[in-house]
Amino acid sequence: MTTAALQTVLTVPERFRGPEGVANGGWIAGTMAEALNGGRSAVEVTLHAPSPLETELRLEHVANSVSLLHGDTLLVEAIPVAEDLEGPGFVPFTDAARAEAGFVGLQAHPFAECFACGLREPGDGLRIFPGPVEGTDLVAAGWRVPFTVSGEDGVPASIIGAVLDCITGWAHFGPGETALLGRLAVQLHRPVRAGGQYSVVARPTGRDGRKMYGQSAIYELDGTLVAAGRATWIAPR
Repeated sequence: MTTAALQTVLTVPERFRGPEGVANGGWIAGTMAEALNGGRSAVEVTLHAPSPLETELRLEHVANSVSLLHGDTLLVEAIPVAEDLEGPGFVPFTDAARAEAGFVGLQAHPFAECFACGLREPGDGLRIFPGPVEGTDLVAAGWRVPFTVSGEDGVPASIIGAVLDCITGWAHFGPGETALLGRLAVQLHRPVRAGGQYSVVARPTGRDGRKMYGQSAIYELDGTLVAAGRATWIAPR
């Protein structure tokens, strides 16, 4: 017996772009996690192709998976993961904010219009600028959550996914280096408050040819884990 798919329509607003002309991969991953199980348990999201902006896309729920399609083209697939994602390690907010001065994207940014880490106007983009934390292999930034990203039910999973995404790339990138997100697992533990202050932290966890691996997390001021991510990036040939 074939399980019928439950279909809905998703359109990604221009605001939530990553690379020019396409959706931010973390925003997509958070959206898929929310669609699958609310992000309360870990969800692994694989990006097969870039998701276009301002275009009607088809979100299909089949059994325990969610897929995003443009016509017959599979763009993204999300499945549950039977594990709890760990954070890379807490960095106090003041230290995380201080690390922003070392953000290599201020020297050369491959995606300066990115919603999460781009050089956009405050309140429009998130302006998360992770820099190295002295004496560690971590990168971190202070996140001052703008009210412009909060909805009726608080800060949505799509925004949290975007936060967890880019910082794992910057854990690897030097000036002028770039890659594209290939996979992001996300897990949400606590709500994020608009107007709140959080530490966003990431660590590189390995590299295999063109693939780069990293883990990320969002922490409360007292070190409580709010959300965690695990990413795979793919560098261009």
